[in-house]
Amino acid sequence: MTLSEAAPAKLNLALHVRARGDDGYHSLESIFAFVDFSDRLQFQSAATLTLGIAGPFAAAIAVTEDDRDAPQPNLVLRAVAALAAASGNPACGALTLWKAIPVAAGLGGGSADAAAALRLLARHWRLDWSLDRLAELAATLGADVPACVYGTLQLGQGRGEQLSPLHRTGLGGTPVLLVNPGVALPTGPVFGGWDGIDRGALDPNAPLACLRNDLEASAIAIAPVIAAVLTVVSAQPGVTLVRMSGSGATVFALFESESARRAAAQAIGRDNPDWWLAETALR
Repeated sequence: MTLSEAAPAKLNLALHVRARGDDGYHSLESIFAFVDFSDRLQFQSAATLTLGIAGPFAAAIAVTEDDRDAPQPNLVLRAVAALAAASGNPACGALTLWKAIPVAAGLGGGSADAAAALRLLARHWRLDWSLDRLAELAATLGADVPACVYGTLQLGQGRGEQLSPLHRTGLGGTPVLLVNPGVALPTGPVFGGWDGIDRGALDPNAPLACLRNDLEASAIAIAPVIAAVLTVVSAQPGVTLVRMSGSGATVFALFESESARRAAAQAIGRDNPDWWLAETALR
């Protein structure tokens, strides 16, 4: 029997950086949202643990947990090992990851994959674990992994792992366009370039247009093409919100209709054939 689990891409509808602690980590406030566009993880029973990776961004993912040369580490294998150790099950099975989300793009692809592995193996092992319990384990794998375990609208605080559900009417099903200029942007340098200015708390009930991503300026300093993406996407008819997600370089746009999103994707893709685009919707 083959089991399958989607790993939806993550958006930061807002990301406020408040402070940097003595441990070097930043205190964040963020609204996590998820879209229908996703990676996909499949599982089949096997005597040993293997992972095959396919898809347009497969080459960027480490094949083994110890592969340090790949641009992105293999969080799937780490997630399987962590859940196996916590539940007393053997870490075995044939996994296949279809990698459709760009790496180092602000879309939480690696975190989404790890979260999908936790949900998938919990299902295979028939663990009677709540998502809350899986999220506690997920926090050991990375700050965004707990939010990806839930895959629903969440307010994140601390490093992003302190979560509380949000309820905002009218967001579900909103057409979304994702645009990435083909630039991989590691998180560390972007946070390192933050100017250190606290611009105020995130009000989760405020209009999204009144919120912000405090890492945009730092990301643009490293990859100036992001400013061009923001300008091009903001000029599209029918757009209601344009913002960079996470530490970049992906820009997302919310649209008033699917037809407006489709027209924007066609226009942007025609004029910028080297940019990656995905038409999707908020979950």
